[in-house]
Amino acid sequence: MDIILLQRIEKLGTIGDVVTVKDGYARNFLLPQKKALRANEANKKVFEANRERLEKENAERRTEAEKAGTKVDGVEIVLIRAASNTGQLYGSVNVRDIVNGLADKGHEIDKKQVIMGNPIKTIGMHDVRVDLHPEVSVTIKANVARSDDEAELQSQGVDVLAQMFEEEQAEIEEMAKANAVDPTLEPGEIPADMLEDTADADASDSEETTEG
Repeated sequence: MDIILLQRIEKLGTIGDVVTVKDGYARNFLLPQKKALRANEANKKVFEANRERLEKENAERRTEAEKAGTKVDGVEIVLIRAASNTGQLYGSVNVRDIVNGLADKGHEIDKKQVIMGNPIKTIGMHDVRVDLHPEVSVTIKANVARSDDEAELQSQGVDVLAQMFEEEQAEIEEMAKANAVDPTLEPGEIPADMLEDTADADASDSEETTEG
């Protein structure tokens, strides 16, 4: 279907552009939300007659969004969640959680403005896009952690997941050292220190037998 855009649509075009989209996308999204008009002759005339007013209104909304964006851009929200030792959440963080977190900070954002490809499923610092206007986007930080202390570390730039992995690796290496076997030995060969211990034990048993 050919349509006339009434506002900028990502990957499609900007206000006034005539583009072709799938019928379902137009009927179910663009037309009902008044983001576009069918590109027939009557609508083209209506659009051209109102182009100046529409562009002026769009510019005013963009300016307002830019002002609001200076307050929201870079805001960090802390979300405390239960997670496993590997950092996987028992559940996930979704759009509603982001909206509520921003509201707690005094920023009223509509859930339709929060753009998340997928729910957040691990602890860490996550960038989340917020579209305040078709031409104005900002990024906020979702600090997902298991505790306030962990959130504080992440806020300071500490990669908690990497730290957990390093500690786990160090523990494994320590265990490996404690149970290390001489790599120069042939398969099935007994280490020299064990042979000495065995020889000492045999000598001791022999002395006890002689004394007896």
